[in-house]
Amino acid sequence: MPKLYLKEYAHALAGREVFIACREGILRDHFQEIISDIKFLTRFGARTTLLHNMPNRFANQKRIRQLETRLPETRLVRINPEIDFYDAVLGHSESMYKVIFLERRYLIDRQGYKINAVTTGRVREALEDFGDLIANVNFKGAMACICQKIEAGHCERVHILPAGKHTIKHELFTVEGTGTLIANNFEESFHPVESDDQVDIVFRILSMYRRAGYLKPRSKAYIMEHRKCFFVTAIDGIVVGCVERKIVDDRTVELGALAISTRFRNQRVGVYTVKSFMALMAAQGYTRFISLTNNPRLEVLYTQMGFVQQSLPEYARRQAESPDVRMFFKILE
Repeated sequence: MPKLYLKEYAHALAGREVFIACREGILRDHFQEIISDIKFLTRFGARTTLLHNMPNRFANQKRIRQLETRLPETRLVRINPEIDFYDAVLGHSESMYKVIFLERRYLIDRQGYKINAVTTGRVREALEDFGDLIANVNFKGAMACICQKIEAGHCERVHILPAGKHTIKHELFTVEGTGTLIANNFEESFHPVESDDQVDIVFRILSMYRRAGYLKPRSKAYIMEHRKCFFVTAIDGIVVGCVERKIVDDRTVELGALAISTRFRNQRVGVYTVKSFMALMAAQGYTRFISLTNNPRLEVLYTQMGFVQQSLPEYARRQAESPDVRMFFKILE
């Protein structure tokens, strides 16, 4: 089960309004699970609004009463089933901090992979590519409206989640997330590891790559002991990537343990992390950078950033420690 980082993520939600939009069929199928997740949000300080289009007929009276009884701190908004649900949700309030659409599934690309986090620009570019794969036909039209609302500055975050147990909780309080996040105002920062909590997140991110066979194991005790050598990239104050500084000689530094949370792959977070690390090291007098990896994603990243795959004689000792791993090299001009 994903680990919850309550203190870090709850701080960003406290006092903010979160809109949860759920169509009748999904609300029926996941009624208790949705209630539990909304109660969890209110417990951590979020102001919640549930928008649904469940008809006000006799068969639904019990569920409607349960919503009112079990979610006393949540504003309940029933949308007329005869009108377009998505237009009504997006037009409900001019300013909306976070909107969560509970659907049958998240967005996927043509290869069937989950789209984790994406900007509106990339949504527009890729809409033709993944549009046919959106399970709910009516939701295709909503994508353009979502982009317009975000670009107009009237909404900061839109999440598209597969309804289910803990889906909202895991989307908002874990590193991995559960669905697709659409936003334009990601605030990036790069700095040394600052706390034990950040050590824990770094360990979790590295563990994902270790299980994939791309990194040598690094225990939490190791990261804690060498925390001055670890740097992190944070988005909106939450750690999503890391890199380890390994001094080779007085002019060379190795980028070790470079890893980005799967949530933010393909968002140029890796480029930002490498550039920020190199700028910081260059300010300290280092002009040569090496990295050893067999991770295909990192190999592409390094090549795009001007690294050359090359095992230089002066780094033979380091290469011997990882004889079957390719070395990438770059020198600053």
